Amino acid sequence: MSGTELKQRLAAILAADVAGYSRLMAANERATVGSLDAARAVFRIQIEANQGRVIDMAGDSVLAAFETATGAVSAALAVQQEINVSEMAVPEDRRMRFRIGVHLGDVIEKADGTVYGDGVNIAARLEGLAEPGGITISDAVQGAVRGKVAASFVDQGEQQVKNIPYPVRAFAVRIEGGITAIPTPAAAGIDLSLPDKPSIAVLPFTNMSGDPEQGYFTDGVTEDIITELSRFHSLFVIARNSTFTYKGKAVDVRTVAKELGVRYVLEGSIRRAANRVRVTAQLIDALTGNHIWAEKYDRVLEDIFAVQEEVTRSIVTSIAPEIQVAEQTKARRRPANLSAYEVAVRAWGDATEAMAKSDLTLRDQAIRAAREALLIDPESILALQSLAYAQWQNVFSRAIPDLESAWAEGMGAAQRAVSLDGSDSMSYVMRGILFCFPGQAPGSPGSEPRYDEALSDVRRAHELNPNDAFVLLCAGFCEVVTANSAKGIEYLTSALRNNPRALDRFYTMSILSMAHFLAKDYASGIEWGLKAAREAPRLLNVQNFLALNYVGSGEFGKAAAALEAARLLSPDYVQARLDGYSMYRRPEDRRRQTVFMRIAAGLEDPGAADALR
Repeated sequence: MSGTELKQRLAAILAADVAGYSRLMAANERATVGSLDAARAVFRIQIEANQGRVIDMAGDSVLAAFETATGAVSAALAVQQEINVSEMAVPEDRRMRFRIGVHLGDVIEKADGTVYGDGVNIAARLEGLAEPGGITISDAVQGAVRGKVAASFVDQGEQQVKNIPYPVRAFAVRIEGGITAIPTPAAAGIDLSLPDKPSIAVLPFTNMSGDPEQGYFTDGVTEDIITELSRFHSLFVIARNSTFTYKGKAVDVRTVAKELGVRYVLEGSIRRAANRVRVTAQLIDALTGNHIWAEKYDRVLEDIFAVQEEVTRSIVTSIAPEIQVAEQTKARRRPANLSAYEVAVRAWGDATEAMAKSDLTLRDQAIRAAREALLIDPESILALQSLAYAQWQNVFSRAIPDLESAWAEGMGAAQRAVSLDGSDSMSYVMRGILFCFPGQAPGSPGSEPRYDEALSDVRRAHELNPNDAFVLLCAGFCEVVTANSAKGIEYLTSALRNNPRALDRFYTMSILSMAHFLAKDYASGIEWGLKAAREAPRLLNVQNFLALNYVGSGEFGKAAAALEAARLLSPDYVQARLDGYSMYRRPEDRRRQTVFMRIAAGLEDPGAADALR
């Protein structure tokens, strides 16, 4: 964000000040300042320990923002208890007592970290309602933390507070000895060490609506998330029967992770009001306590099952890639003597980066890492998939002399992966995209793509896991090149809609540029191509697709510039297409690509495009 940009988000806001501060300062200024400094240190420690951030500590006040309501209330409880203990030796009339208010709501955040809005204002008004040494929270916070902190709540009813046009329902928090978790004993005799792939537990989402009937919807979302995550064979997912033993209990994420033997924990809450529903979810690395991902979903509840399906799909398609990125980061940070899985994770990460950057060195690095992982474990499916992906890139870009060997090794790896696990969607995807690109030179025996087999594989992959954005991307790609542009665009737009903040969304955008070229919607092709190029300027195919769409729209100068950018990335890729190589199934699409490419290169008269547009 620049200094003038604003971001709106959901946050838990803690506001505090000292009761009777002026009186304390008048009685003994030096002692009061000393006590205030000590109290500020307590606030800072507890705020940061509960994933919060201090916004301001002007005068006798404290303002902080938290990712979760539980974190804010946990910090408030700890602060009041610690300050209460430290002030016990001080005479009653000289004790420093803080009033704390906590609210969960929307705030406007500036680039410098300051926050504004009703979320802040209401927290300040709740602080004014609190007793000295006490905590008052809003109903939104009470619903979020109920059962998660060791405290009781006294309903103070709806309060009309200054400068807020609607009444605020307030609850006084009664401290009951601190924050505790209710442990669930691990099953005796079971090895709960972390498995050799990312592991996750989905805790039962919290029903914040206060209506027991909404528990069915809340449990349904949780169960659907567990089911859909289980489609990702790269994940170890704890079964529903184990995670639901924590339902209704106050739990600590790290304790849960230890008891279930997992690295990642997903938790969330659901609140319904009239015909609207809000779902919040957060993914936590339980070993570090870091929040990897968090999101809020607001939906109109016209069809409860449609909303349940959409929210589930959005959560699943978002967190699976986040876990993948976290695993790649861990694998790259570790020293030598990695396991086969960790080496394979590096291979996949290198292959992914190589595609984005059109980087042959990274691609070779990915191939070496995949082969190394297979030496350690010949049945590493992730290593086989990584090898297939990297070699497909070699065939696609035509950047190496021995395309036939590259294709053979990639296809062999994909075939092996499918044989090892016939229900892993990623293996079918890898085999499917290789079927679209034979390694032989154009015109030689066996040089024709095997489109029907490609479609069969990617459609099977989509059946196995319709929530995997990479599956949607590859399925969309194969549908597009086999002249099913409408179906391909449906897959591709689903991938973007389900996970709009995906780090590799430029892949999807680039294929949408290709799809609209084939559909002769050149303006949309340019729009998608430019979006992809802004995020990944070295992505090879996007410059090619831009050149084609620019010719289609009659912008020949821009077409020439885009083609030259592609040529700089891979001269062989461009030359093969100028010579007539094409991946498209329909002869008319192949001819149009070749003519448009030659026009962009200045090898053919622009008028040749008129009859083909």
